[in-house]
Amino acid sequence: MEYHFADCTLDDARMTLTRGGTAVAVEPKVFDLIHLLVRHAGELVPRDRMVEEVWGGRIVSDSAMSACIASARKAVGDTGKAQAVIRTVARRGLMLVGDVSGQTAEQDLIPDPASNAAAQRIRYCRSEDGSAIAYAVSGAGRPVLRFGPPSLHDLELEWTYGLHRSWISSMALHTRYLRFDTVGSGQSERVLRDLDFDIEARDAAAVADAAGFERFAAVSFSGGCIPALAFAARYPERLERLAIVGGYIEGRSRRRADASPDALRAMIAEGWARPDSAFVSGFATAYFPEGPEEERREVQRMTQAASPPEMMLRARDAVNQATVAHLLEHVRCPVLILHARDDSVHPLSQAQTLAAGIAGAELVVLETANHVPLHGSPCWEGYNRTLAEFLAG
Repeated sequence: MEYHFADCTLDDARMTLTRGGTAVAVEPKVFDLIHLLVRHAGELVPRDRMVEEVWGGRIVSDSAMSACIASARKAVGDTGKAQAVIRTVARRGLMLVGDVSGQTAEQDLIPDPASNAAAQRIRYCRSEDGSAIAYAVSGAGRPVLRFGPPSLHDLELEWTYGLHRSWISSMALHTRYLRFDTVGSGQSERVLRDLDFDIEARDAAAVADAAGFERFAAVSFSGGCIPALAFAARYPERLERLAIVGGYIEGRSRRRADASPDALRAMIAEGWARPDSAFVSGFATAYFPEGPEEERREVQRMTQAASPPEMMLRARDAVNQATVAHLLEHVRCPVLILHARDDSVHPLSQAQTLAAGIAGAELVVLETANHVPLHGSPCWEGYNRTLAEFLAG
């Protein structure tokens, strides 16, 4: 169903919002709130109703609700002062004002599972050792392959949780976004194997082949920079451009000969197998000290479920010992590096050395202490826009 109001169109089949004919990226909870309001245009929607439908009846803080409402207003071109579209009824709830017209979209008449954003389609291909690799494609546009941190992603949980689903939806507005789970984690085959980044690069090539990606852009996050750079050096003819977020040139154990024991590894060993472990909470806080808390907990839940402790420890040991210094001279594509100024896990100096070693690479410094920006961070919109523009070419 398409709903038309103000200069906006909300399509609940494709889960898209456009304003003035331009696509607007919104996170799932914001989309759900706008959807609730347009379905009850002209009616008071009380807070309890919002909590029930948008947050599934869970306890939600006033600040989280206020942030969601503010984002909804911004998405439809409104403000808290003007309230021309979304009006606050003091101490009672919200009301969407103005005329809303609805029509059945043509795509609703002929069901197409591939275009329905509510249904993710996970496919499988094989690694060279025969292990099953899970992958999924979202959106239509320029092809982009995601290299996530080894063993820390789960395709199904990403699709379920708001923060990750919001990021996927944002990328799918501009690109054909290909994600995959590394062997041993997520929806891929849960086999224990030592992490070899050359093999990880060849696994990525197998996934790209299975998805029909010949030449494409890529984006890597944190430790995903290691297989991404291995791929760039091994398959220069396939990679058009590469974005590196939170990357580094040397793992922790290589940076100093007298490096102290890895406290984060100890947290994995002590708490990874226990739900809601304080050790895993400490691990997540080290990466995302600025929060927001709700999104940090989401990252914590997904990463803990994505990989068993044994696989996570192997991955941690591999990235601690890794270096990409020998690969940099072989990278031929344009490279954009984005890094947090106050990142305490992988300091900015690592990104600066990385950028200096790749011919023509550019570095963008993000004003945050979070290892990778989270929705709600002051730098989020600038980061999101810069990355999308680079990947879309």
